[in-house]
Amino acid sequence: MAITCVDQLTGLEGKKVFVRVDFNVPQDENGNITEDTRIVAGLPTIRYLLEKRAKVLLASHLGRPKGERKPKYSMAPATARLSELLGVEVLQAPDCFGPEVSAIVEGIKPGEAVMLENVRFYPGEEKNDPDFAAKLVNGSEIYVNDAFSVSHRAHATVEAITRLIPVVAAGFQMRDELTYFERAMKNPVRPLVAILGGAKVSGKLEVLEQLVKRVDKVLIGGGMAFTFLKALGCKVGKSLVEDELLQTAENIMKKAQESGVRFYIPVDCVVADSFNASATSFATPVQEIPEGWMALDIGPATATLFAEALRDAKTVIWNGPMGVFEMDPFSRGTYAVAEAVGNSFATTIIGGGDTDAAVRKAGVDGKVSYISTGGGAFLELLEGKVLPGVKALER
Repeated sequence: MAITCVDQLTGLEGKKVFVRVDFNVPQDENGNITEDTRIVAGLPTIRYLLEKRAKVLLASHLGRPKGERKPKYSMAPATARLSELLGVEVLQAPDCFGPEVSAIVEGIKPGEAVMLENVRFYPGEEKNDPDFAAKLVNGSEIYVNDAFSVSHRAHATVEAITRLIPVVAAGFQMRDELTYFERAMKNPVRPLVAILGGAKVSGKLEVLEQLVKRVDKVLIGGGMAFTFLKALGCKVGKSLVEDELLQTAENIMKKAQESGVRFYIPVDCVVADSFNASATSFATPVQEIPEGWMALDIGPATATLFAEALRDAKTVIWNGPMGVFEMDPFSRGTYAVAEAVGNSFATTIIGGGDTDAAVRKAGVDGKVSYISTGGGAFLELLEGKVLPGVKALER
């Protein structure tokens, strides 16, 4: 990668360093943070800069305030949690820019940090507005992107601002994300196995078309599997199916076959008579899904099949759960695959979002090689796209 990492920079003491982090963390109705993985992921870069006695300006978004100032989306709870984890106080600015913010930034000393208010309080962030970006710079001499999970978006604090600050670099989290991705996809130890789940084929169509050219095995679970099953002639009841993509699904399976890629889809599933945790449910072969019932998880035979397919894997990438794992009766398939991935001797990379949550719920997060913080960004890399936030660092 033609990208400088933050630990390759010299002369940091006293320099103003603008750091884009992603502290978009879930909160309860009282504003208490319920899960702080993304804050924890940003600690190494922030600690490093503070130890080097840089003046650190942190910027992040939280939620979708849609360009309006909404108190429930304030960065203050995340800043308080960051201060707690660092063991030093991080100041919370009252806004993103303006005279008061500039005074606070000018007042911080080497080895101190300030968090700007939610950058999505202004429409200029999502519009990649260079004028908005210019208001945020506050004399920063170095820009560091440590927010892989938003780097697929050309936003002002991800892309436009890099043209206004003379030195740009990747943070440690960004470096690790790209390093593990390259290890998995550019020069993988084989067999390379891709596991894809989640609700819809449409969200992962381009990913699948790229993967069947590059991997040795593909395992398909989740709601998206039933579009493939229907394309093969199975009657799938009321299971989620994207009928407009049946031909596409058939083409993908044909391409996999022509490329010598082993393509696995469920042989059984857990069906329910309605979409809720208290519904009547049972496991059945995919050829025997009752009319009017819906499949909400892979079945035990499929979990065993997938585990066997993973047995000789040397590299595994996984994005998307195997079922509606948030509901206990339909969580077993996802947890079984998580166990198989966790017990694998392969390099295992988990692709953000629901998959991250599932792996942690299954208690195997300590057994996987790397958990990405970025769902959408991870998928776009798998598609072969260049992320705007990464491209902006390639100087």
